[in-house]
Amino acid sequence: MGKILLLEDDFILSETLKEILENENFSVDIAHNGEEAYKLTFENSYDLYLFDINLPDENGIEILKNLRASDDKTATIYITALIDIETIGKAFDSGAIDYIKKPFDPEELLIRIKSKFKTQTQIIKYKNLEYNPQNQELKKDNKIINLGYIQKNIFHLLITNQNQIIPKSELLQFLESQNENALRVTITKLKKKLDIEIKAIRGEGYIIESV
Repeated sequence: MGKILLLEDDFILSETLKEILENENFSVDIAHNGEEAYKLTFENSYDLYLFDINLPDENGIEILKNLRASDDKTATIYITALIDIETIGKAFDSGAIDYIKKPFDPEELLIRIKSKFKTQTQIIKYKNLEYNPQNQELKKDNKIINLGYIQKNIFHLLITNQNQIIPKSELLQFLESQNENALRVTITKLKKKLDIEIKAIRGEGYIIESV
C-alpha cells in the first residue's frame, strides 16, 4: 500500500508496529535514532513518516524540521507520550499532519495511516474551498486562507474525515483552554470565516457532511 519510515527507539514497540503494518501490506523501514533516520531518508523515498519525539540523540521534531528544510515534504505522523499543548503545537508547526498519543490502540494507528494515504495525494474540494491535506494549504475562491494553529488543525481533522463524527475530546486537544465553551466559540468562528456548515452532534462531537 505504501512505504513507511518508522522512527522509534523502543526496539520492542518498533518491531511490533513493523509486523502490524506489514500485515496490512505496508513496506516498513525502522530507524532507532536521528542518524539512522537521516541515512534512510537520503537513500530511500517514503510515502509516510511515523516519528517518535523523545529519542536518544536528536528529538523527532528537530529531525522533521531539518528534513523540511531540505525540501522533504513527506507526510508525517508523530507517535508520542508527550501530550502538553506546547509540544503538540511544535509538532504541527514542524510540518506534521497528525499525531497519536502513547499508549495507543494499533487499530487506531492503522485507521489514521490509511486515512492519510487516501487523502494526502488528492486535493479536497468542498463548495468553494480547495484543501491540500499534505501541506495544509487552504484556498477559498482560489485565494489562500490562513488559519491559526487551533482552527487549522480542527478544520483538517473535520474535512479529512467527512461524514464522520469527530469526538469533542479529539478536538479539545488542540485548545489551550480545554473546555466545551471555548471549542464552541472556535467552531463558530471557523464556520463564519469559511462559510461552511459544521454540525454539532449532541453529546458526541462535530461533523462536516459531504456536499
